[in-house]
Amino acid sequence: MKWNKWVRQIHRWVSIAFVVTVVVAFVAVGQAEPAEWVFYLPLLPLALLLLSGLYLFVLPYANRWRGGRRAA
Repeated sequence: MKWNKWVRQIHRWVSIAFVVTVVVAFVAVGQAEPAEWVFYLPLLPLALLLLSGLYLFVLPYANRWRGGRRAA
């Protein structure tokens, strides 16, 4: 598998993990005294989504700049 496909697949799975952690944080808000660390749980998947999303965003421009074929 090429790098682009790996990054896309990882981006998809991390987005699912991000949604789950956000739902957990919202459920924790409904509890009487939520632990403070619960609110920091979505930050790691969010950072990974930022990095992989920026890579996927720049990919067509970098490909065009290098003179390669257009991304499908």
